[in-house]
Amino acid sequence: MPGSLHRARRIDRVLAVASAACLAAIGLAGCGGGSPLGNPPVIDNPSGVTGQKLSFVYFQKCINPMFDAPLPITVNGVTSINSCAGSGCHDNTNGTGGALRVIASAVEVDLTDPANTPDVIRTTDMYRNYYSALGVTIPSSPAQSRLLTKPQVQGVLHGGGLIFNDPADPNVLRMQNWINRPAPPGQDEFSLVVANTMFTATGTCNPP
Repeated sequence: MPGSLHRARRIDRVLAVASAACLAAIGLAGCGGGSPLGNPPVIDNPSGVTGQKLSFVYFQKCINPMFDAPLPITVNGVTSINSCAGSGCHDNTNGTGGALRVIASAVEVDLTDPANTPDVIRTTDMYRNYYSALGVTIPSSPAQSRLLTKPQVQGVLHGGGLIFNDPADPNVLRMQNWINRPAPPGQDEFSLVVANTMFTATGTCNPP
């Protein structure tokens, strides 16, 4: 009888060690630290993650208007006309279009008005659209930004179908310009240092 009890205790200890090892492996897997379960040993952030801000000035003049614009949309070979901000797409109230949420017809903020301080601007619908668009972009990395890759259906599904078939489409080029030109480190999204280089001499969006 004592021998049987001794064997039972040894089995319990072996099971406890095995269980702990299994939990440790699962914990490593969940954290991306590597494990026998096949997770990668290291998960790297994209190189474009710098903490720099994208220009609000350029966004409201050159990016937001495309959200309201009627655009050709091709789904399963059928082309129709709709807007990104349309109901059922990325509309802030009724849209089903994932992370990007757009308040249709957001009013452009007068940045020359001293009353429009950064704190005031950050309460506007235009800024809400800007902030939502930031959530699907990686500064300096257009190819990794879903704001750009999804409407072109580049390596990612887009429930709204193919929006921009031509890589030279002005909307595509403007999104690339916006994503590729973050403000200098330490400057906020209202910085004019980079914004002043993103428009033509007549004040239109560059690229036109």
